[in-house]
Amino acid sequence: MDVLVMVEEQPPEHSSVLAHVSSVPSPLTMERPSREVVTLYGIPSPESLALALAAALESRRSSDDRVDTVRHVGVWPERGAVGDAAWRDEMTGEMVTRDLQIPLAVLAETAQALLSECGQAIRRLVGGLLMADWPEGTRRAVSFSFTPMPAFATHAANSEAVLAVMREAEGLTFDLESDEN
Repeated sequence: MDVLVMVEEQPPEHSSVLAHVSSVPSPLTMERPSREVVTLYGIPSPESLALALAAALESRRSSDDRVDTVRHVGVWPERGAVGDAAWRDEMTGEMVTRDLQIPLAVLAETAQALLSECGQAIRRLVGGLLMADWPEGTRRAVSFSFTPMPAFATHAANSEAVLAVMREAEGLTFDLESDEN
């Protein structure tokens, strides 16, 4: 999944929104993959970024992971993710829309799994967004790619579940011992 993360200093007026997540479908030529655009409001933190990435993953799962779907959701601390998905029906050519509502508990669970498995990368990304030497007037934005593990889409409760899915899917073995000496 390709992601562009941007930071806006202030949320839209009179709103407690933490982030907006929008999808940009790939062009018909499929030269570029679809992209998720995450806009964080205020000072970014690993937790706020993980929550926004969880919204991107869960909204994608909620809309059947169609490549031609346009999704837009807002993430609120009291409501979870609320938005919609739209795509063109292949048979009729008509636009189909579906409301998306992802409870905060689901987002928090997915965000926790992301932080457990990718926390260091998420913290580095937030660190890059917080660097003081961005040129004045430049929009703070970082682009990156990652492959969501299958367990995230099914609400993995812990890293053992993620590791088990990876072992079965790829035949990989993981050393669960810490490298700390």
